Amino acid sequence: MLKIGILTGGGDCPGLNPVIRAVVRKALLEGYEIVGIKNGWKGLVENDTMRLDINIVSGILPKGGTILGTSRTNPYKKEGDLQKVKDNFKKMGLDALVAVGGEDTLGVASKLVKDGIPNIVGVPKTIDNDLSATDYTFGFDTALNVAMECIDRLHTTAESHHRIMVAEVMGRHAGWIALEAGIAGGADVILIPEIPIDLDEVCNVIKKRHARGKTFSIVVVSEGAQFKGQDLVLQEKKLDAFGHVRLGGVGEELAAHIEKRTGYETRVSVLGHIQRGGSPTAFDRVLGTRFGVKAVELIKNKKFGRMVALAGIKIIDVSLDDAVKALKTVDMELYDIAKVFFG
Repeated sequence: MLKIGILTGGGDCPGLNPVIRAVVRKALLEGYEIVGIKNGWKGLVENDTMRLDINIVSGILPKGGTILGTSRTNPYKKEGDLQKVKDNFKKMGLDALVAVGGEDTLGVASKLVKDGIPNIVGVPKTIDNDLSATDYTFGFDTALNVAMECIDRLHTTAESHHRIMVAEVMGRHAGWIALEAGIAGGADVILIPEIPIDLDEVCNVIKKRHARGKTFSIVVVSEGAQFKGQDLVLQEKKLDAFGHVRLGGVGEELAAHIEKRTGYETRVSVLGHIQRGGSPTAFDRVLGTRFGVKAVELIKNKKFGRMVALAGIKIIDVSLDDAVKALKTVDMELYDIAKVFFG
């Protein structure tokens, strides 16, 4: 009997449990055994697993987070961990592994395929929607709708108090959440990592709105957006296992600049982890389910070193190497559409 392991790594997001459920149900239907590896790559390093069966995954479809737990463990970071991963893969008796994650988790998966564990299939997960080779990652739609609802709510308080409201959303390298939530929520300015922040331009838009009688404005900014000629705004400089700094604070700095330059009262709302929590949307539940089923089909057909992906309305598979070789940044044509509504 074929034995499949599944792990979820990196930041949590809505849709992980639908993937787990789909992998388990499809694997059992094919007559395979399925085991859950706890807390991402950390579980393979520490040989930490949990039993998965039809009863355990029953009812998890609408739940946020991941029943397997997650971590940002990088087995290539600490000496000896890579060998532990290889040894524990054998000890667990695994014939294949489904790795569910973003650029970091799948980057490790891509390396492992070359370094002794070839039987890996990837599933793309990130609210940032910045993974190459797939039109959408699950988790993005839920985060997008949360951000849009928050922007909708900020509109009423901004208008009532005649304030500028700055909404800081997630997006380290790519501004997909800021851009699409900003368009959907009717933001007056949208600032993304792909384009340096021009404070003169931002303040001019706000002043023009005031000149025509609009005494409030909504500014949406990605956490990874940078001011022209400056470094990223950080919460702390400490690096995680994948070399990432902890972002945060660009909204506060932006608000201070706007208030100083325009004289208009400005407030900040940082959405933070609210975007990552809660029940997944119908879109993310369906996409996660389709991804999970496709992942098991790839294993059945011995198509390893691949990642499931969405192309249009079809679920396809692509090379793991292609999926992680470059980040998918914002479509500038879409940003140009957003600019039509600035001010």
